[in-house]
Amino acid sequence: MTQTMADSIDSDLHERMERPSPAHLQALYRSDVDEIRRVAIRQGLWAAVLVYLVFSVTDVLLIPDAAALTIAARFAVGLGTLIMVEWQFRHNVSASRMDLTCAVALVLAYGGWLFAAITTQYTETISYYLVFGAIFMMSANLFFTFRFHFSLLVSGVMLLASLFVLFYLFPNNHIYQLSFGVFHVSCFIFTSYVNWRLNKERYSVFLNALEAKIQHAEATERGRALLRLSRTDPLTGLENRRAIDDRLHDLWALWQQQGENFAALLIDVDFFKRFNDCYGHQDGDQCLILVAEGLRNMMRPGVSIGRYGGEEFIVLASVQDRGEVMELAEELRQAVEDLTIRHQQRRDGIQIVTVSIGAAVTRQQSGAKLEKIIHEADRALYLAKASGRNCVKLFDPEDPQSSDESENIAALLRIAIEKQLVSLVYQPIHDVNSHRLEALEALMRLRMPDGTSVPPSLFIPVAERTGAIQELGRWAVRTACTDVLATNLAPVASINVSPIQLKTPGFAASVATILGETGVTGNRLAFEITEGLEMEMHSDVLRCISDLKLLGIKIWLDDFGTGFAGLSWLRLIEFDTVKVDRSFLHDCTTPRGIDMFQDIVRLIRNRGPKILVEGVESAEQMTLLKHLGIDQIQGFYIGRPAHIDSFMKDLPRGQRRTAKRQPA
Repeated sequence: MTQTMADSIDSDLHERMERPSPAHLQALYRSDVDEIRRVAIRQGLWAAVLVYLVFSVTDVLLIPDAAALTIAARFAVGLGTLIMVEWQFRHNVSASRMDLTCAVALVLAYGGWLFAAITTQYTETISYYLVFGAIFMMSANLFFTFRFHFSLLVSGVMLLASLFVLFYLFPNNHIYQLSFGVFHVSCFIFTSYVNWRLNKERYSVFLNALEAKIQHAEATERGRALLRLSRTDPLTGLENRRAIDDRLHDLWALWQQQGENFAALLIDVDFFKRFNDCYGHQDGDQCLILVAEGLRNMMRPGVSIGRYGGEEFIVLASVQDRGEVMELAEELRQAVEDLTIRHQQRRDGIQIVTVSIGAAVTRQQSGAKLEKIIHEADRALYLAKASGRNCVKLFDPEDPQSSDESENIAALLRIAIEKQLVSLVYQPIHDVNSHRLEALEALMRLRMPDGTSVPPSLFIPVAERTGAIQELGRWAVRTACTDVLATNLAPVASINVSPIQLKTPGFAASVATILGETGVTGNRLAFEITEGLEMEMHSDVLRCISDLKLLGIKIWLDDFGTGFAGLSWLRLIEFDTVKVDRSFLHDCTTPRGIDMFQDIVRLIRNRGPKILVEGVESAEQMTLLKHLGIDQIQGFYIGRPAHIDSFMKDLPRGQRRTAKRQPA
């Protein structure tokens, strides 16, 4: 299975931080408390030296004859040690080195005083005074924070020195030797044990503090991982919509406050549903991962990318002008194309995965809102897809296809049926030989409230983009059935059907309902499907066409020869009629054009459908089509699109009255 970036984030939530080894723990312990110990050593030494020097008073009182020598030893060792430790502290010498200095000073302080004191003539006094030697052992084990083995060594040297003096001064006083010897050994054992326990307690406290710190770090990292996960797309590892929305708000605030322009680019993987249907969802996921990685590799400072949903990605970038936006968009489009991910099921002549990109950049306008720039990028993306895909479109407010005018049209479409702003005109289709009316093609028209006409090339794309085509399409089917078929105005009514309608679940059922309500049989209705890029051959479309044919509805292929998928459609679907695009007829003024037209006619005839040629505008063209055996024709030479009333005039008087009574 594919390992995604989100998987690695998720694994962070369950992994524990690595615990250090015992040797590493000891090193951490020493380094962690080093500065604290340095300060403690300095402060403790000052206190110890002060006490050590104050005891000079007892030397004068108890051993006055040796006091000068012991006091000199005290000041020499005490002041020397202070100077040394102060130098070490100010030069950031480690606590271990300062411990060593203090240990040597303790031994020298005890030895210097001891061997100076035993020169006294006050033997009995010194026999009691020696008991204060235990203070030095206590200092080594308790006053300073020496490690156990080091403390044991220092206090052991002091013990040996004490025992040596004990046996040297009082060689014949065995009771004294025993009592004071036991006292010094007991002090050594007791203070060493306490030192061991203190070191163990300090180490335990350190371990507990370290474990608490590690657990806190784990909890902090887990929180960061959860935050990253909540802002990361689980498949591609890119930022998700939540993170992108936050970034969008930041850029918007920066633009409003400081005027720093930014752009939004919507990126859609072309024919991705077809890719999923043909290769499977696992390959589809892998495709999205590769596309995301390709886009990520093109990122630079000031540019962020995220997955906006499905096969759509979004890029937000700080930019200076529109040219920079187009340059970035083209780089991203080319980066995906360079991945050369195979997609051999496309029907537009391209065999690899590509993307369409719609971009919009901030601009000064009244009523500017945050959502506006995304909406404009979406409209530009729609134009990119409508322009053949694998291209870049930048929103242009002056372009009627993407400007605010299309928004006005979208609003108009929402009320068009209710306000009777939409209507149908009909263009006749005749048999070539008999000139008999065989069908009327319904063509939709839209007007503004002031009566201004809106071209179909403008409002049909808007209707498809906004979804209004669904309601308009049902209205067109119902109106054509009522106007043409229920009145027997023509044998067949043909209606153009948008690919979006064919992809919509329930479309065939809604047509069946209309047929039942108007009392029209399905074999009198024809749906014209335009060959083009939007007609992806996925299962929903094929199933819908199959359902429509079960109703008896005729399926015509419109504008044959202008799109990319015509031959594939001819192979997959049994069309009743194929309409050849007018451009091939108009090219018949040259021998090459006639040859091309004849090749198309032979190709269609071999497949079996009837052939209808549109765009007939002259008697010469009529003669040519009759010579080539074309079945049906349509064009200005036969009749222009007209309102239903124009065709009513040709009905017999009685049939005309019946037609007027049909519901609108």
